[in-house]
Amino acid sequence: MLENLTDKLGSALRNLRGVGQLTEANIADSLKEVRKALLSADVHFKVAREFVSKVEAACIGQEVLKSVTPGQQVIKIIHDELVQLLGEGTTELEDKKPLRIMMVGLHGSGKTTSSGKLAHYLAKKRDYRPALIGCDVYRPAAIDQLETLAQTVGCDFYSDRQEKDVVAIGQRGLEAAKAADANLIIFDTAGRLQIDTDLIDEIKQLKAAVQPDEILLVADAALGQEAVNVAQHFHEAVNVTGIILTKLDGDARGGAALSMKTITDTPIKFMGLGEKIDEFDVFHPDRMASRILGMGDVVSLVEKAQETIDEKEAERMAEKMRKADFNLDDFLKQMQQVKKMGSLGSIVGILPGASGIEIGDAEEKKMARTEAIILSMTQQERETPRLLKGSRLKRVAHGSGVQVRDVNALLKQFGQMQKMMKMMRGGKGRKMMKAMKAQMDETGGLPSF
Repeated sequence: MLENLTDKLGSALRNLRGVGQLTEANIADSLKEVRKALLSADVHFKVAREFVSKVEAACIGQEVLKSVTPGQQVIKIIHDELVQLLGEGTTELEDKKPLRIMMVGLHGSGKTTSSGKLAHYLAKKRDYRPALIGCDVYRPAAIDQLETLAQTVGCDFYSDRQEKDVVAIGQRGLEAAKAADANLIIFDTAGRLQIDTDLIDEIKQLKAAVQPDEILLVADAALGQEAVNVAQHFHEAVNVTGIILTKLDGDARGGAALSMKTITDTPIKFMGLGEKIDEFDVFHPDRMASRILGMGDVVSLVEKAQETIDEKEAERMAEKMRKADFNLDDFLKQMQQVKKMGSLGSIVGILPGASGIEIGDAEEKKMARTEAIILSMTQQERETPRLLKGSRLKRVAHGSGVQVRDVNALLKQFGQMQKMMKMMRGGKGRKMMKAMKAQMDETGGLPSF
């Protein structure tokens, strides 16, 4: 989502290289480009104007520190302003049990999917016992979808496909959830293609009946500035307490995320990162600001790794790699550990400096094909790849549904990786590490603009 904005912001700041002091004259052109970059990303024009004014006021007259470049210093100022723009401080849900949450939004924004994801997230992270209540009486598939999600999460579900009174469904669902001893009750409401009086009246009545602790607006990031208008209307109608921004894994320009907090004064609390039930996370303004500026999100990456990777297994693998004793079976286990962290695209998206790298279906398929090839080998062949010749090669290719040349290509790449590991053990490896450290010291560990 953020690649275009990241690239344009980077381009706007490159002409500050070599400047000794930040003045109104030498930052004017760069900030003009920053404003254009924000507007092209669908950031609300008022938000863009105020943002640039604040950055300019913070920049002018600052002496450039010797350890960083002017561009890096401006990046720090922009980063701090982005954090404030996105919602500095906590975005946590109300800390109570039982907790009632009502989900609202337009049709197609991802309310039903987000209801299931939120239930899964809070059950896993906060030890809640969720119940999902289907209050969308206009789209029968929504009830079926929510029931399927409840089965996936392993939580209680209530709806009534014959009932058309949303308030009645909500009240009976609330009683059913209490009887099942659920302490997290999520009401999935109906949406419309656009905001109308019937929709607003319905959610107002449901709100009065079930008394939710949180009202979360599910907003599609791809709507751009229209998403901001939608958020404003819902907030005025039912006093939205938070926003879930969906489809951040798509090609949205990112402006909705940058505008919503300022325009609606409502925090973005969660974000949907993909289609899978676990591709959902808390929205951290500081981490999102870092991603927008191409710095990545190392904290989230570490958290993903801690949740999914076995520490003892990781230590064992690290020792094997250090000794250059790394075989195809180890490689397979590493791949399977990475898959647990999510899609390749979601992982690459939070790596520092990886904003321009696109990971599509082709890369995902290539990874799956590599896994299939290794799984078609015997344990002995994985540990000793040089055994793979002649009939063995044909058997592995047939078993994994690929050509013999594909197996040979994998073996060649793996052989090159083993050579690199052996090089890292010796003097060349130490020289490479020293060169990398020197480069980081020179740039202050930040992108060079």
